[in-house]
Amino acid sequence: MDLKRIQVSCSVCLLLMMGPVFRMEAQRQKLAQTGMKFLSVSTDARLSALGEGGTAIEGKSMSLFYNPASMARLGSLADVSIGQTNWIFDINHTYASLAVSPFGGEYGVLGFSILRVNYGNFYGTQIDPNPANTQGFIETGIFQPTAFTIGFGYAYAFSDKFSVGGQAKFASESLGESLMDDGTLLSNKITVPAFDFGILYKTGFRSLNFGMTIRNFARELQFQREPFQLPLTFKIGVSMNVFDLLLDQSPDQSLLVLVDAEHPRDYPEQLRLGAEYKLFEIFAFRVGFVSPSDVQNFTFGFGARQSMLSTDLGIDFSYTKYKYLKDIYRFTFQFSLQ
Repeated sequence: MDLKRIQVSCSVCLLLMMGPVFRMEAQRQKLAQTGMKFLSVSTDARLSALGEGGTAIEGKSMSLFYNPASMARLGSLADVSIGQTNWIFDINHTYASLAVSPFGGEYGVLGFSILRVNYGNFYGTQIDPNPANTQGFIETGIFQPTAFTIGFGYAYAFSDKFSVGGQAKFASESLGESLMDDGTLLSNKITVPAFDFGILYKTGFRSLNFGMTIRNFARELQFQREPFQLPLTFKIGVSMNVFDLLLDQSPDQSLLVLVDAEHPRDYPEQLRLGAEYKLFEIFAFRVGFVSPSDVQNFTFGFGARQSMLSTDLGIDFSYTKYKYLKDIYRFTFQFSLQ
């Protein structure tokens, strides 16, 4: 089987997987009925500043949170990224990723990701059947809901144009305890395997790229009574350095433009636009736009990179303005070993 046939087969397989799910989702529009919503929160500060798009951008270890295929051409022996998202209601997301490219990436790139969510402290209460208690409830003390994921990914470049990638991860969430009708306490904790898949295709026309992903593919879950599903998300995107279209292109500058079309399971489709201006491959300035959205539209950010000896260091920051809610800040630190 030649290389082109392998590339077509991989693309067809991914489309065949998406087809039945698209039809199923079209038949039943269950908006705002998924669980483990922390899996939908954007992590990497760079891509968050680009409107939370970036399906068709080549990246490094943080690609595990967006499109695993994007890390297939890592370009370094190892890459490590760590970061934090200061989410709404003082919820903090801390995350890290690692990508390793042994033997120059000849046999693919291995990846590892971890995400932990700190929801803060909550005051627990339970129904009190004692009629003497006019409040109707008793306090059970302070508890801390938690959530985390651990993932293992792999990406492989079949050629200089086509790459595929996937990630198997375990997602877990603990929401405290429930008082059942018979008076017993039942733990509200679920751990489930989930999967991400993606492809990245370099068209060959200048720097035009095409990408596609399926994220959070898993079985149906249930805590106590009502079943729910993970926030399954489909994305298709394109990206390009538009300065490639200029006759007198400067090697010291670039302007990356991207467009992502997103089909989530639990809310209407969205379009994500982003632009990144780079100067001397050191400084980057970013802006993004999301539509339609009731709470956010524009995102902003910047980043800096510096090479020293055989290492690359980078830092990225993003800011998202939310209507009615707290503004969102993200920080990501990146280290690569050549």
